[in-house]
Amino acid sequence: MMDLSLTASAVAAIREHARSTPDRTALIVVDDVEGAKGDQCWSFAQLDAAARRTGARLQARHQAGDRVLLLYPTGFEFAAALVGCLYAGMVAVPAPLPTRYAHERSRARRIAEDAMVSAVLTDAANRATVTEWAQSVGLTDLPLAATDGDPAADAEAWSPTELHHDTLAIIQYTSGAIGEPRGAMVSHGNLLHNVETQRRVYGLTAETRLGGWVPLHHAMGLVGHLLPALLVGGGCVLMHPAAFIRRPHHWLRMIDKYDLYASAAPDFAFEMCRARVTDDQLAELDLSRWRIGVNAAERVHAETLEAFAKRFAPAGLRDDVVCPTYGLSEATLLVSADPFREAVVTRVDEHGLEQQRFTPSDRGAGVVSCGRPRDVEVLIADPSTGEALPPGTVGEIWVRGPSVCRGYWRDEVAAGPLSPADGYVRTGDLGTLHEGELYVTGRTAELLAVDGRHLYPQEIERTLRAQVPGLGIISAVFTVRQDGSASGNALIVVSEVNGRPAEDRLRHLTDEITRTLDREFGVRPSGTVLLRRGGVLRATSGKVKRPAMRRLFLAGELDPVHTDCEPLTVAAS
Repeated sequence: MMDLSLTASAVAAIREHARSTPDRTALIVVDDVEGAKGDQCWSFAQLDAAARRTGARLQARHQAGDRVLLLYPTGFEFAAALVGCLYAGMVAVPAPLPTRYAHERSRARRIAEDAMVSAVLTDAANRATVTEWAQSVGLTDLPLAATDGDPAADAEAWSPTELHHDTLAIIQYTSGAIGEPRGAMVSHGNLLHNVETQRRVYGLTAETRLGGWVPLHHAMGLVGHLLPALLVGGGCVLMHPAAFIRRPHHWLRMIDKYDLYASAAPDFAFEMCRARVTDDQLAELDLSRWRIGVNAAERVHAETLEAFAKRFAPAGLRDDVVCPTYGLSEATLLVSADPFREAVVTRVDEHGLEQQRFTPSDRGAGVVSCGRPRDVEVLIADPSTGEALPPGTVGEIWVRGPSVCRGYWRDEVAAGPLSPADGYVRTGDLGTLHEGELYVTGRTAELLAVDGRHLYPQEIERTLRAQVPGLGIISAVFTVRQDGSASGNALIVVSEVNGRPAEDRLRHLTDEITRTLDREFGVRPSGTVLLRRGGVLRATSGKVKRPAMRRLFLAGELDPVHTDCEPLTVAAS
C-alpha cells in the first residue's frame, strides 16, 4: 500500500477505496453481539454515497472551512456526517450527545460556542433531544438537520473541494478530565501522517479489521478505530459504549465474532473485563486471533496487564496482545507504542519517584513502558522553566512532529510551544525516557503534595482497588488546601462501592482505606466519601475527573452512602 502521508487528503484515500473496492465492508454496527441479526453493514460505496449527500447538503448552505457540530450516537450516521464534512471541505466538530445529564449538556454548549459552529447535524432518532438542548442553552439560531430524516440532497450534486495537508479537517476537543475541553486543530496532513504511523507500527492492511466501543467523539474511538479503518481500507466494527458498560464481555465477544485484529480501550476497561466476565462467558470466547489490544488514554497499570493476561489465557489470548500505548488529541493520537511483545515493566524506587527521580530498583514499584516514540520527537522538560531534564528525571512530556497539531482552536499560543521555533506541544503528562522507551507516571495538574512528598493519585487509587475488597474499580483521590495542617493539604478519598453494603460494612471499608494508606504510603486521609456505582465523574475517555470531584466535595454536592471526615477548615485559595 502507498504511504498514506503522501496522499493528497483524507478524502482522496477514502474515495479511492470507494472506487477500487466499492463492495468491501467499510462499517459494521453491532446492536446485539449475541443475536442472530444483531448487526448491520455498509460498504465503502454506501458510505461514499451517504457522505456525498451530506457534503452536497453542506455545500449548498455553508462555506468551506465552516465548523459543523456532530451530535450523534455511535453508528453509520456519525460516520457519514464526519466524512461528508471532509468531502465538503468543512471542519467536523464531534461532541457527545447532550442527554439529560447537566455536565453533558454544558460540555456540548461550550464546544459549540468555542468552535463557533455554523450548523448542527444529528440523526432523526435524536433530533428532538438536540433541538430541546439547543433551545435550552440559547443556540436557537443554529441551523439543525437530521441527516437521515430531512430531505436528502442528491449525491451527484456534490462537487470535489481542493484540499491540502494544511487544510483543517477536525477540531478534536480534549476529554476535559483536568479542566475545560480545548479544541485541537487536526489537519488532513496530521490525520494521514498519524494513520500511516499506525499502519506501519501495528501492521494494518486492507485485510485487518479494527473496532471497539470507545465513543467516536473521543480521539481513541475516532482516530484509533474509525479513521484508520476507513483510510487503510480494512473496515471498522462499532459497538455503543453503553453496551460495554452494561456487559463488558460483549466487547471481547465482538472481538471474537467479527475477527478484530486491533481494538483499543482505557486501562479501566481491561480491569473491568477481568473483574466482571464470568467463567461461563469466558468459556465461550476465542481470543486467539486478536493481535493488538491497545491500552491507553489513562495510566497503564502493571497489575492490570498481568491479571488480564492470566484471566483470558484460557480463551487463547496471547501474552503479547495487550499493548501499552501513549497518545493524545494534540498529537492526532499515537505517540509511542511497541506491539507484539510482552509488556515491559521497570521497577522503580518509590521514594525516588516521589521526588521526580526514575531510579530502577529490584524491589520498587512497577512502571509500564509505553514503547518507543513513533515518528515524533519527545522531550522531557521542567514544567516550570521549559529546560530539558537529564536522563533519570521525571518531567513534563513534550512532543513535536508531523502528527502534532498546530494549536488549539482560537488559542494557538496555548497549544504549548514556549516559542514557535521550538515546535513542541506541552502534554501536561509526567514521565521520562528510559532506554529509549517512554514511561508515563501521571499528570502535572494532578500530582499531590502531601507532607512534603509528591504522590500520584492513580497509584493510591490502584492500591485501594487492589487491597480493599468491596470498593468499586473507580475512585478519585485529591487534596484540598486546609488551614492549620502541616502541609496545607488534606488528602481526600472518594470511592464507589460494590452493591449496597450495610452501615457496619461501610464503616469497615473506611477503616480499611485508612489502614491501607498508612501502611502503603505513610499518609492518612482527612476525609473518606463512599458513593454508589456511577458516582465518580469520568471524562469521555474514561479518565476520572478529579478536579470536578474536588469541586463537588467542597460544594457539598456529592451524594454519599457513607462519609468519614475530620473537621476541615478549607483555605480561601
